[in-house]
Amino acid sequence: MRTKKKDEEDATPVPTTAATTVPLAEKPVLSPPITKTVKLREPIPEDQQRELFKWILEEKRKVKPKDPEEKKRIDDEKAILKQFIRAKSIPSI
Repeated sequence: MRTKKKDEEDATPVPTTAATTVPLAEKPVLSPPITKTVKLREPIPEDQQRELFKWILEEKRKVKPKDPEEKKRIDDEKAILKQFIRAKSIPSI
């Protein structure tokens, strides 16, 4: 008879409350901000920029637009690329 009482005691759940949580007294440790040095790169020569713009234009021509809004956006981008390719000098960014 005694073993049955132990089994019953083990099977009964013990009520727990969520209010027994202990708030953290310590603040989290923050590391100092990471600073990166900016490397200044040499400007890309105009002829290479024009070749790059031509390549981008060719890639834009290959894109199949899904809707009229996307087609208009792609056409606007292609028009800008054509202006850069035809310009005497390319503006620096």
